[in-house]
Amino acid sequence: MRAWLLDDYNGVDKMRLVEVDDPRPAAGEVVLRTLFAGLNPADAFLAVNQYPARPTFPHILGRDGAGEVVALGEGVTGLKVGDRVGILRGDTGVDRWGTLAEKVVVEASHLVPIPANWTLEETAGAPLVYLTAWQALTQWTEPATPPAPGSVLLVTGASGGVGSACVLLGRSLGLTVIGLSRSEQKAKELIALGADFVFDPAANNLHKQVLAAIAPRRVDIAVDMVAGPLFNELIGMLGYGGRISVVGRSGGPVPEFNTASLFFRRNRVGGVTVSDYSSAEAQQHWKEIVRRLDTLGKKPVVDGVFDFAVVKKAFARLAEGPMGKVLVRVGK
Repeated sequence: MRAWLLDDYNGVDKMRLVEVDDPRPAAGEVVLRTLFAGLNPADAFLAVNQYPARPTFPHILGRDGAGEVVALGEGVTGLKVGDRVGILRGDTGVDRWGTLAEKVVVEASHLVPIPANWTLEETAGAPLVYLTAWQALTQWTEPATPPAPGSVLLVTGASGGVGSACVLLGRSLGLTVIGLSRSEQKAKELIALGADFVFDPAANNLHKQVLAAIAPRRVDIAVDMVAGPLFNELIGMLGYGGRISVVGRSGGPVPEFNTASLFFRRNRVGGVTVSDYSSAEAQQHWKEIVRRLDTLGKKPVVDGVFDFAVVKKAFARLAEGPMGKVLVRVGK
């Protein structure tokens, strides 16, 4: 089969398209003929040793995907050759070879059926970002529960995969949703998705704009993909008990962070990692996510689909800041 091999931590630009042996399933595993792969910033971070995984080289990136079952390992039930499925979560593309290959081995417990009325493309790019968004919104209580209807949600990097997922899930939960985006066109698209307000994060008066729009309330929960200097502004917008779920750091380190800024409104900051979900938990949350999108009459946002031969162009589009998910068409 053809696959994009990563030989070291020199980045996605150094990947090479080669022929490798077809994979074989162990007990409890399934071989998929990959039809579509979804790209994530985590793939690019892993390729430059900025992700907490140490795969054996050569490695194949790609955590997301949808494909057709072509072989079943011993003990697999509930699936048959020819079934089309999506990859929900697991070690695919992290500690084991991923979806930037014509075939991929996945644990059967990490697969989900294609939701009714969804395309393969929509399924291929949705699970990781939607599970991430769901955890970011629900991780602050035990047991995990969504914010109360009417709470104010602010999403940085709102046009990306996790960002657009947060907007849609926030709308499904009855939250007041604020998105941040530098693009006027993306702002219009985010409003169409369900955001109540969209502001330019580079605006000099961002803090005042946001608080004026939601007065007398303040932000209850922020989902941050950016970090950098913007992070301190987010803290300044939080209300009493306000929380920030940290998903990414595309804006770089947070400069001169003052821990005292958290004190008097009892604000909290916490990281997000979908790997904490067990297979059973991920399956349960995924069903709830699909149900909520169906109720909204919405589906995952796809920015664009690139051919397998031009995967590096797909990663370049990801670095530009897409509207939704960037996908790769692997099989026909």
